[in-house]
Amino acid sequence: MPFEMPVIPKPDHVPDDLVRPFPFIFGMTTDRNPFTDLADAVHREPPIFYTPHAYPGGTPAWIVRRTEDLRAIYFDTDHFSNKDFSPFPKLIGENWSSLPAETDPPMHRLYRAFVNPLFTPKAMTKLEDKIRAYARDYVLSFKDKGACEFMTDFAFEFPIRIFMELMGLPQDQTKTFLEWEMGLLHSSDLSVMAASTRKVVDYLEAAIEDRRENPTDDLISYGVHTQLDGRSLTRDELIGFTFNLFIGGLDTVSTHMGLQFWHLATHAQDQARLRAEPDLIPNAIEELMRAYPAVTTFRTVVKPVEVNGVQFMPGDKVAMSTTLAGRDPEEYDNPAEVRFDRKPRHVSFAYGPHLCVGMHLARREMRIAMEEFLALVPQFHVQEEYDVQYHLGMIQPVALPLRWTA
Repeated sequence: MPFEMPVIPKPDHVPDDLVRPFPFIFGMTTDRNPFTDLADAVHREPPIFYTPHAYPGGTPAWIVRRTEDLRAIYFDTDHFSNKDFSPFPKLIGENWSSLPAETDPPMHRLYRAFVNPLFTPKAMTKLEDKIRAYARDYVLSFKDKGACEFMTDFAFEFPIRIFMELMGLPQDQTKTFLEWEMGLLHSSDLSVMAASTRKVVDYLEAAIEDRRENPTDDLISYGVHTQLDGRSLTRDELIGFTFNLFIGGLDTVSTHMGLQFWHLATHAQDQARLRAEPDLIPNAIEELMRAYPAVTTFRTVVKPVEVNGVQFMPGDKVAMSTTLAGRDPEEYDNPAEVRFDRKPRHVSFAYGPHLCVGMHLARREMRIAMEEFLALVPQFHVQEEYDVQYHLGMIQPVALPLRWTA
């Protein structure tokens, strides 16, 4: 029996004329281009509008489409809370929060200081050779075949391998973790999301208990044995810390890699330019992050506030869509055009106090993946007569079959 979205009555403070449909529904897929067909169309709507189905599980939220307004909300921690922007703990009857992502001042500063040393540029530089070796191994495994299913063969496996090593988790669990990740981030069925959350939390809890007795130099051991403000992390804090790493490590880089290589596979001139000028790849990554951003997080309104003439009330959910921000015509000249010399000031890693803590690792993984693939694989394209399907919510190609002359 298909899962049906709940119907939740519109609050009295929401004007009827600001209730609009929104195409990016968690758990849904589409064969339309999520950017040129969907995101660009949303920018013809009012700057802020209300939609019945935006938050995971099909509940309402405000859609803020202008980058300027999103930046203001990112910084406004008095009226907008990060706490519980994801539904996962509540789905299994627990109260932990992902750390530091789902925390507010003053505790956010403490948690951020706790996590920051793990992901500094200097710390990530030490991983350069290992990341490159992993990327090269994956590309060499299929380069002579003249084909790969990019998502399965590279985009998922490569960053997950790095994540699992950092976390000290067994490499043979990759397929299991991917199955859980799909249930967490690409299902509209709350029962599927809840079951996946339960499996992840149980696994992480067992790993945490193991590290109490058998510490190593991995990230889980760091969380268990490092002091926060003179004390150890609680059980809920440790679950929140490791769950946040799990979500970030398993999906975000894979998602963006898929979209970036989809662009190169469908824009031969851009692909050829990066082959001829590989020094452009870091700039290209930033522009592709701007043009094809994939992530939507949420804020909860905690005090009445007006944004751009629209009244928000406590309890309202607000979608922080990087997808809309990257395509904002008021922020970027001709946003649908990809220009590798643009050097955009994008918000695809968020903005302000919640700027993505793992962005230095993510940038390094994406850059090295592109460098190695372009160096080893000749000109590639999407399989003929294949229509790419995309997950919505967290925007990602469902599959991306690439072809080249071996």
